[in-house]
Amino acid sequence: MSKGLPKRSEDYSLWYNELVKKADLAENSAVRGCMVIKPYGFSIWEKMQAEIDRMFKETGHTNAYFPLFIPKSYLSKEADHVEGFAKECAVVTHYRLKNDENGNGVVVDPDAKLEEELIVRPTSETVIWSTYKNWVQSYRDLPILVNQWANVVRWEMRTRLFLRTAEFLWQEGHTAHATKQEAIDESIQMMNVYATFAEEFMGVPVVKGIKSESERFAGALETYCIEALMQDGKALQAGTSHFLGQNFAKAFDVKFATKEGGLEHVWGTSWGVSTRLMGALIMAHSDDHGLVLPPKLAPIQVVIVPIYKGEEQLAQIRAKVDEITAQLRAKGISVKFDDRDTHKPGFKFAEWELKGVPVRFAMGPRDLENNTLEIARRDTGEKQSFDLSGDVAAKVEELLNDIQNSIYQKAVDFRTEHTTEVDSYEDFKKVLDGKGGFVSAHWDGTAETEDKIKEETKATIRCIPLDRKEEAGVCIYSGKPSQGRVLFAKAY
Repeated sequence: MSKGLPKRSEDYSLWYNELVKKADLAENSAVRGCMVIKPYGFSIWEKMQAEIDRMFKETGHTNAYFPLFIPKSYLSKEADHVEGFAKECAVVTHYRLKNDENGNGVVVDPDAKLEEELIVRPTSETVIWSTYKNWVQSYRDLPILVNQWANVVRWEMRTRLFLRTAEFLWQEGHTAHATKQEAIDESIQMMNVYATFAEEFMGVPVVKGIKSESERFAGALETYCIEALMQDGKALQAGTSHFLGQNFAKAFDVKFATKEGGLEHVWGTSWGVSTRLMGALIMAHSDDHGLVLPPKLAPIQVVIVPIYKGEEQLAQIRAKVDEITAQLRAKGISVKFDDRDTHKPGFKFAEWELKGVPVRFAMGPRDLENNTLEIARRDTGEKQSFDLSGDVAAKVEELLNDIQNSIYQKAVDFRTEHTTEVDSYEDFKKVLDGKGGFVSAHWDGTAETEDKIKEETKATIRCIPLDRKEEAGVCIYSGKPSQGRVLFAKAY
């Protein structure tokens, strides 16, 4: 194996970057700010995608696809939206190259200038709402419950693999409804879908809430979100769902004939999660030895490493492993038999530990004699000998469930330990400079106070929790009255 990882406690950022690369998840590409997602990393994303897509379809949504290019004039139609994205847009101005007369390769053909520039999609509200205008005439055409899996481009200056890249993969849902309440219910439903996925599949506990006005999505009336806490005490926005009101329907004149015979603008939502979830998965659970993957999202749930001398011993082990593999696969458990003769068992153990495989079997000649194998779990490193006269598939099923629950509980305990209520600005700063995490504090509700706190501490309001107690208090910064506590944190 290559040199080990840096320690999280010494340099969390370097640890993260090295882990992403050494675990074969992703690497920087030749295009600045973009990434190559490698096969092992993409296989984790595919498992995420499959589960999220299933949940969307169970809630009545279907997939479609809309263009990558958006006419510049579309972005101008919704004022808040264009202001929110203008600084991040990549713009296509020409449609042809030609050979340089001076022999310097190809150059942009000045005669091939587009009449109207095209924006490479940073998000698709505008192009989708321009389409919905053609789809909606009557209340009978509603609701429209559409999602697309796509890539988007936001021209980021400071990038980090999975967490912030100029191009990333995501899904974006865009729905249209006859009533305001239906659209609000949809926004909340999708936030809950994201929360269920994060907690039950990723093993990451999240806080459900709404964004403050200044943190809200550009063009939305309300942004619902799920916020997760990483092991370095920083928060990560893991998913957002936006109630758009009638803003985009008005911008693109999407109206419908009501049952009563009137004509009204429709109500909209949009919601999305991205490959940023990969960053959350890595940072929430992994340790100084490598990835720790929740079994439900691990591409390989069990790896079997043979310990042998010579082909005869390997053949005997393989025969036994074939039996075990058949039993595991019958239960839907993914298994890999690592019989590469190019690497020693110690190398393989370290490699699969780095890649976060939840369960490892080791089997040697003595195990064959005794009809046993050694089982090691990735999350705790515990090893035990298992008698193969027992039900190995049932044992592994139980173990995988236990690992899934244990890593979730560990993350819950970490968040509990790193959620602190404070009543003064001094204590607020002490917590942020110390253990970090979520800081629950009273806020006067003004953008001015929010901006000043951010400027002085780099902490932002992550969300106004949906389950917060409404209680009168005093803002930690301004001393003005407050209606309740909000969650602050430094964030990715």
